[in-house]
Amino acid sequence: MARIQKTEKWSFSLTATIAVVGATLLGGLYGNLLFGAPTQSEMQKRLKEYTDLVGVVAQYAPEDVGQDKVVYSSIDGMLRTLDPHTSFLDPKEYGEMQDRQKGSFYGLGILVTKRNDQVTVITPLEGTPAARLGVRAGDVISEVEGTSTDDLSLDEVVKRLKGPKGTTVHIKIMRVGIKEPIPLTITRAAIHTNSISNTLMVRHGVGYISIKDFTSTTVRELDEAVAKLQEQGMQKLVLDLRMNPGGLIDAAVGVADHFLDKGQMIVYTKGRTSDSQQDYTAPGKHDKIDVPLVVLVNRGSASASEIVAGAIQDHDRGLVVGETSWGKGLVQSVYSLQYGAGLALTTSKYYTPSGRNIQRDYTSFYDYYVADDESGTAEIPLSERKKFETDTGRTVYGGGGITPDVMIKPAQLTRTTQLLEVRSAIFNYAVEYAAKHPDLTMDVQVTPQMIDELARSASEKDIASMEDIRAALQKPDDKKYIERALKAEIVAAKFGFDASYPFRLQGDAQVEKALELFPQAQKLAGVAADVRAHRNQTNPADGNRAAQALPKTR
Repeated sequence: MARIQKTEKWSFSLTATIAVVGATLLGGLYGNLLFGAPTQSEMQKRLKEYTDLVGVVAQYAPEDVGQDKVVYSSIDGMLRTLDPHTSFLDPKEYGEMQDRQKGSFYGLGILVTKRNDQVTVITPLEGTPAARLGVRAGDVISEVEGTSTDDLSLDEVVKRLKGPKGTTVHIKIMRVGIKEPIPLTITRAAIHTNSISNTLMVRHGVGYISIKDFTSTTVRELDEAVAKLQEQGMQKLVLDLRMNPGGLIDAAVGVADHFLDKGQMIVYTKGRTSDSQQDYTAPGKHDKIDVPLVVLVNRGSASASEIVAGAIQDHDRGLVVGETSWGKGLVQSVYSLQYGAGLALTTSKYYTPSGRNIQRDYTSFYDYYVADDESGTAEIPLSERKKFETDTGRTVYGGGGITPDVMIKPAQLTRTTQLLEVRSAIFNYAVEYAAKHPDLTMDVQVTPQMIDELARSASEKDIASMEDIRAALQKPDDKKYIERALKAEIVAAKFGFDASYPFRLQGDAQVEKALELFPQAQKLAGVAADVRAHRNQTNPADGNRAAQALPKTR
């Protein structure tokens, strides 16, 4: 989860830092004392009751569950009475959040996951200690410092791989084609994590940038990505914010600043206290990317992602395509507590330039986190949502997330195809194929024989029956997906994950739709520029916030 961050010091040793929490938590700004808090004497009484209760539990409970667990669980219970995004961060969680915001940590430089209950390398990061020692995609980490990884969780393995800079870690890996484990001693180094996961030209003149979160390095990475694409002749841009849970608000403002005019509103916040009210306008510090723009969002786009998408949509700078975003319009202030813990407390709401707060209803925490579109409970009918207007008078909606200008859902794959993906049948076959064909190139073609071998391998491992796999292959969407995924995994196994990304985008319905919409996006941006120019001529002192704007024309 991500957070948005700023720093303040309080008289009672609390340091406020704003960050963003969780897969859907983004958007914090800064913390404030709450009005209406109990008087000190009342608070002392309540705290005395609480410490007495903890003492009784510690002394008389039939089992010693640990005081940390008792206290942390009670804190979680208290915060659950507020909202879904207020949360307590134990020292481990808080430290991990700070590492993500900084964009670096000390480790080996590998992306790992659990596949078939084995800790498997997805890809080594270029230039890292693991990559220099030849660690490959598909390698299984069987031991860390003499301890088998079979009974360790993924988090426990990752924790053991990380450590102070310059220290060593001893691991053993299992590799396809080699019977004996390979022992490796790797020296930990600073590992810089990227906020921008992929930058490429998806076709002639069309650039593509995928931002996976908003950290302290995002704006710098965006400048580098844009410079790279401009050298390759970029004339249009797809900005992919899908599955981006958010991050630092300064990063969101910096990204939006690349596309908006100086002084245009990006987002503003309002809370119970005066210092929670703040306007964030485009500072004009970055070179403007003045090309037709399409922004991709989906259910995994939250908080800071929604700030950027909302600002671009409200100012008609580009078109938003995909699925309705998560819908997080609350701001968390993250406070550093004693002993290394932290508190992410909702202190205000944020609003897009047109004045909309896009926070989804959280009356039911279960529906908020678990319900999906197929259940019919996640999407709020547009007729029930408050309407707002963009700069050119287009209708946009508050509550329930950012509704795309063009709604495109991904193809629905059969359960069998999904099993082949999530149970690593495609990944494992690709790793084995790459190991058996050391001379393969990026132009590797997926043949019917390879598909048949994949099917037989999956069937033998009881992932799916041959009958079900053959039935899935009769469906055009499933067949194309399996072929595309297999080629991408083979390329990744041989050349790294980044090299495989263009093949993963092929057949992506939302990307393909974006490529069709550049003429409309360009026309819309031109109309919006004319509207703003007219307003500036008639009223040069016109404010940025929608509530202060002159009447809009349709």
